[in-house]
Amino acid sequence: MSHVLLVRLAAPLQSWGVVSRFSQRDTHTRPTKSAVVGLCAAALGRDRTDPIDDLAELVYGVRADHPGTPVRDYHTVGAGRYPIRPRDIITDHRRAAAVAKSMEAADGPGFGHHELAGWYGAPKKIAADPVSGTLVSGELSRRAMITERWYLSDAAFLVGLQHEDKGLLEQIGHALEHPKQLLWLGRKSCPPSGTLAAGIEPGTVSEVFASKRLLPSPDGFDTSGRRPWAWLQAAPGIRGAAPVNDQPVTFDPARRTHATRWETRTRVTISPNATDWDLIP
Repeated sequence: MSHVLLVRLAAPLQSWGVVSRFSQRDTHTRPTKSAVVGLCAAALGRDRTDPIDDLAELVYGVRADHPGTPVRDYHTVGAGRYPIRPRDIITDHRRAAAVAKSMEAADGPGFGHHELAGWYGAPKKIAADPVSGTLVSGELSRRAMITERWYLSDAAFLVGLQHEDKGLLEQIGHALEHPKQLLWLGRKSCPPSGTLAAGIEPGTVSEVFASKRLLPSPDGFDTSGRRPWAWLQAAPGIRGAAPVNDQPVTFDPARRTHATRWETRTRVTISPNATDWDLIP
């Protein structure tokens, strides 16, 4: 008999990257299976190189009780000033030459009062310096780097993890409430709020989604009568199923791999007898 672990994913901000790069970091409209499996693995205390076969076998579904609002963060890094420190001069002779004259003419303490314009920021073109052998930036001046980051604001999702081994689900649920590693919803700047593990129910993901009321609204609005969208993992070839490339194979940084799975999108009709929630929001 199958059981479903329900996981509540809610926070002021969350972000589920799909094709993120440094300068453009997007977010999916909902949590991905890869991200949720990674969340569970972190809660269990697993290293990125540890096997995740048992977690990858979980049948996945997500219900968008409160889809949230997309928010764009215009983000800049670097291109300011900072006082020269002793190690800045010791490790890079170019900086020493740039401030030598001003330091010789200065009165009082030398360090902490001299600045190099445009030096602060992420270094680029890193290579070994031919004089000192130290790794230094190939550009003396550093331009500001601009990134665009997207988030979902005030969203709340109900995730269903289905498996026949109830003991495994109980282990994951306990770990989510007593995590061995820090948890976040897509990015480190997005910690989850309130209760994560929302109970284990018998049945399939679709059956359990229909038997549970919507999660409380972050803004306090009445959500009775709403039919939220849900995305349910399906077998290949099922009518209406679409491929999704978020089936995790390994999180090992040296060989991180994802495979294709299939899912269907459907509206969920909440049962009139659906049970309510007793969770910490």
